[in-house]
Amino acid sequence: MKATPMPRGKISSRERMVNSAVKLLATRGAAGTTIDGVLADSAAPRGSVYHHFPGGREELITAAARVAGQRMSAFLQSDDGPLHPREALAHLGEFFRSLLTTSDYRTGCPLVGLTVDGSDQMPAASEIAREVFIGWQEQYRDLLAAHDVPQPRAATLATLTVAAIEGAVILARAQRSTAPLDDVIAELTAQL
Repeated sequence: MKATPMPRGKISSRERMVNSAVKLLATRGAAGTTIDGVLADSAAPRGSVYHHFPGGREELITAAARVAGQRMSAFLQSDDGPLHPREALAHLGEFFRSLLTTSDYRTGCPLVGLTVDGSDQMPAASEIAREVFIGWQEQYRDLLAAHDVPQPRAATLATLTVAAIEGAVILARAQRSTAPLDDVIAELTAQL
């Protein structure tokens, strides 16, 4: 389920810039995700920004928000279709645990960073973050409903799951420990 990064030479400068923007949103938030930072991280030529993102920084960050949303949605599916809700939860926990520990607790969810400090600066990107969070809730709700959880309960549990995991990642960063995430995953798993 874990995606392996592609060598830089195998992906376009646009993809490298988007990947760098996702990474910077997850570590620095929206305010700290600058064109210069993306160029330095991606090793893309400066002209690539204006070629691929004529709308500048906001267009780049909007593209990064979409990609981050798609990547997280992929954790709720397998090649054979939707996962069991417990399995999807385990994949999300594994992903965030690895992300936190390998980054020394410097990296979290890029959409949280965008939501917290990007709404005034970049309304279009913030709208995408809102849509992505709603999409994750709906996707998880549908997983639960497909496994015989009644629709109203599935919706409530889906909201609880997304909110609890995102909150646990923030607490884990603050406490520099995966304990909050581990506790939340264990409690949500027990509820399922």
